[in-house]
Amino acid sequence: MTDDTIADPHRKDVVAGSDVALDFNVKRIETVALQGPPALMERDLMSPYVWREPDGRWGLMVRAVVRPDAPLTDTGLIWSGWSDDGVHFTMLDAPSLAPGPGDHDAGGVEDPTVIRGDDGYIVYYSGVRADQAHSELSYATGPTLDRLIKSGVALASTKSEGNTKEATIDRTPDGRWRLFYEYAADEASRVGLAIGTAPGGPWNEQPTPFMPRTDSWDDWHLSTGPLLTDDPTTPVMFYNGATRDARWRIGWVAFDADYTHVVARGIQPLVTPPPVDDRAATDIAFAAAVVVDAAGAIWLYYSLEDRRLARALIRRS
Repeated sequence: MTDDTIADPHRKDVVAGSDVALDFNVKRIETVALQGPPALMERDLMSPYVWREPDGRWGLMVRAVVRPDAPLTDTGLIWSGWSDDGVHFTMLDAPSLAPGPGDHDAGGVEDPTVIRGDDGYIVYYSGVRADQAHSELSYATGPTLDRLIKSGVALASTKSEGNTKEATIDRTPDGRWRLFYEYAADEASRVGLAIGTAPGGPWNEQPTPFMPRTDSWDDWHLSTGPLLTDDPTTPVMFYNGATRDARWRIGWVAFDADYTHVVARGIQPLVTPPPVDDRAATDIAFAAAVVVDAAGAIWLYYSLEDRRLARALIRRS
């Protein structure tokens, strides 16, 4: 079911009038398993970015975080690995990105997003400052995942848009970069959009792509999620939304080809965490990547409870 409300020009939580008939549902959920060194396996796992290599392998970059019962040394390391089936990943012996030595990410590295190019990789990530409270969207480049070189801040925070992070990238037909990102404003998370000519900008800010909806499961926080672009006329973002108490769920929103209008948006969450007995427990499902495999199946990768990984087989209708 979709929200097809006629848009009020003074509101950004509704959908422009459209004939688009679109919906998604979950057919199957699988646990994503990692095998790696003790330094990785003793941490919780979040933000699994997955992609396919030209040779058919599945690549993974993931944020590894200190468990709640251990001393907080950083907000995250970014580890890489490979898989033949998209479910079981063998991880490298050392992290691909670690905090420092620069000040902009001395507190931690989070939320990887990978761009695979002819000459190697561009990895966007959230660089957390030493205070472990402020972040800026950063990036690194390299020929392989174990030889990445940090290139600095890709999109800096401003007074009005703090804690820029959680990149989602698409290339426009003319070769420019379309960057979706999360930022902090008015005690909430929001989604921004900018267009640039290179991975590090400069960026031309665009109108806010979509906003929270009143009296809904996504009425307070919004965060970027992965883009499904197999139909370029109607790209879809599997975004993350939450109430004010940060109970995160995964939904979807569809755009026109130029990302200037929302043409459809799911009313109910697509993915919801399993129920928990303790209302104080972490209650989060958070999307990070979507992959269309060789058979045309849509796989959505996400983290649960900020500690474990899963993927869902998504059906489009």
